[in-house]
Amino acid sequence: PTFSSMGGFEGHLYPGLSFFFYGLYHARLVSRALICNDPVQYPPRHPWSKGRWAKLRQIHYIGLLKILGACILVAQELHSVPRQFVLISKVYHQRNFMFRKQWQHLTLYMTFLLSGYVDVVSQNLLPKRCAALEQGAQALGMFIFLPLMVSHLQDTEGVELQSHMLLTQAMFLLTLVVTAELWAPNKPLIWIMKAFLYTVTGSWLMHIGFMLFKPISGYRWMDDDRNDIMFVTTFFCWHVIFSAILMIWIYGFSFWWYCYIFVKA
Repeated sequence: PTFSSMGGFEGHLYPGLSFFFYGLYHARLVSRALICNDPVQYPPRHPWSKGRWAKLRQIHYIGLLKILGACILVAQELHSVPRQFVLISKVYHQRNFMFRKQWQHLTLYMTFLLSGYVDVVSQNLLPKRCAALEQGAQALGMFIFLPLMVSHLQDTEGVELQSHMLLTQAMFLLTLVVTAELWAPNKPLIWIMKAFLYTVTGSWLMHIGFMLFKPISGYRWMDDDRNDIMFVTTFFCWHVIFSAILMIWIYGFSFWWYCYIFVKA
């Protein structure tokens, strides 16, 4: 059934979109930092202006979007469960763990929710923004995501196994980058790699959903066909190239915007 196969189509699409747009957000930040010579981690905060909507313009919304995204993912996961959602079921005097993958998904989404709350508190409530706290919450999510992905590989095979092995590889590199960011928070190369790996992970996670549940060709991928398994790796490499081109395009557009349009405005 769909609910037991790593979250189904929506379980790949929605987290993939979250990772992808988060990567685009970081790509825009690091492009502006390189062009405008701003701090890489966070641009300087403008002083409070006057007016009815002045306070709303000062709010950082990325944490609120994380919370909203995590709530949507949790609702989608709970909706996909066909019967009573429990942790342990007592059957014939035996206690069995139930819905192991759904509980893993919810554990992952809780880390997203925690990261969103930390961002909101640090960016909008504390007198001074605590970047280390935000980075720590983000790294915690990656530390939890990686072992959950490895665990998900245990009962897969063929195309599904190959595609998720490549996803785990990208997640491992992303975990290394966010860990390095804890010690070097204002290094442009680290932020470029983080934005790049977020976009690769997000786009590939969405592609996995289409590949396993809604193939564009209309024909199911075959686990016993070597050509299909080899093309999985080929498509992943195309995603890597696409993300690199996208990063270059975002930097080029940002250069044009901040050096020509924004200055004239």
